[in-house]
Amino acid sequence: MSGVQLEHVWKMYDNGHVAVADVTLEVADGEFLVLLGPSGCGKTTLLRLVAGLETVSRGTIRIGDRVVNDVPPRDRDIAMVFQNYALYPHMTVYENMAFGLKLRRMPKAEIERRVRAAARVLELEQVLNRRPHQLSGGQRQRVAVGRAIVREPQVFLFDEPLSNLDARLRVEMRAELARLHRELGRTMLYVTHDQVEAMTLGQRIVVLNQGRVQQIGTPMEVYHRPANRFVASFIGSPPMNFLEGRVEQHWFIAEDGRVRIPLPQAVWSGLPMGRAVTLGIRPEAVRLALPEEAMMHGRVETVEVLGAIAHLYARVGQTPIVAQVEASRRFDPGCEVPLSVDCAQLHLFDAESGQAIPRGDTPA
Repeated sequence: MSGVQLEHVWKMYDNGHVAVADVTLEVADGEFLVLLGPSGCGKTTLLRLVAGLETVSRGTIRIGDRVVNDVPPRDRDIAMVFQNYALYPHMTVYENMAFGLKLRRMPKAEIERRVRAAARVLELEQVLNRRPHQLSGGQRQRVAVGRAIVREPQVFLFDEPLSNLDARLRVEMRAELARLHRELGRTMLYVTHDQVEAMTLGQRIVVLNQGRVQQIGTPMEVYHRPANRFVASFIGSPPMNFLEGRVEQHWFIAEDGRVRIPLPQAVWSGLPMGRAVTLGIRPEAVRLALPEEAMMHGRVETVEVLGAIAHLYARVGQTPIVAQVEASRRFDPGCEVPLSVDCAQLHLFDAESGQAIPRGDTPA
């Protein structure tokens, strides 16, 4: 077993700052789990706690069946890949990948086997005799990954390894890492603030904010069923639209009546009339409408063309709204457009707590 378990883990510093607050999660053996959140949310600290580079203030961390709270990093059977490649410039690719094994006084034949095997997996066989300055950014990152692979650890820890690459190389390396996980079948924890990386790589995503877990789920679960307003706003690009309003019978009313959206019975059933709520709707669920079918009218501010589709940025009263439209449509800034929403895709959040209001459930 090479899973990872965290039970009520805290990290508090002497100045009173709480970086990680009561985190409990389980990473299954062979799972690719992504820690996602904004800068300062505690995701890298959490990874460093698993690695043993930070000490746990409270709680328990297990790797496999062993509690590792007091186990030094070198004895945890993990390998970490950082944002910085940290390659030795005077060494060849082969020497960089073999260096850690030599320090452990591993037999030369075993070092050769491991380095050659990793180079084959990472398609580095043709560059083993080159030095880092002779490599592309993607190749250097693969060497850093290869240095971790040769250790044959139970768990791989990745700390934003692609953030220094350009957009094209990030796409390529995402595919490389996904393939690597399939081939190795090892447990991987991956830290990123990039939701695209999280959605494309993670079998499950842990969304963090201010040191606390906001939601754990598959990419589709956190996208389609966000646990609260923070998750809804952080996942998705452009982010989810939010309208502040109230429930009146089976309607959502906002902007002094300028917004009237019918609520499906599964949504409004059990909600007290007049309750203040936040309605969330993703841009792809906001549509141009015929004037007689409009649920609201927006004044166009700008249009962002992205090939076949475009994002139309408008303002409904004081509320900004983004709609996904066909790129062939043309809109002049300042013009008014009728908009409707797909009511099957709307979300309601409690106006005070920000927690999602479950469909069909009577809220407390």
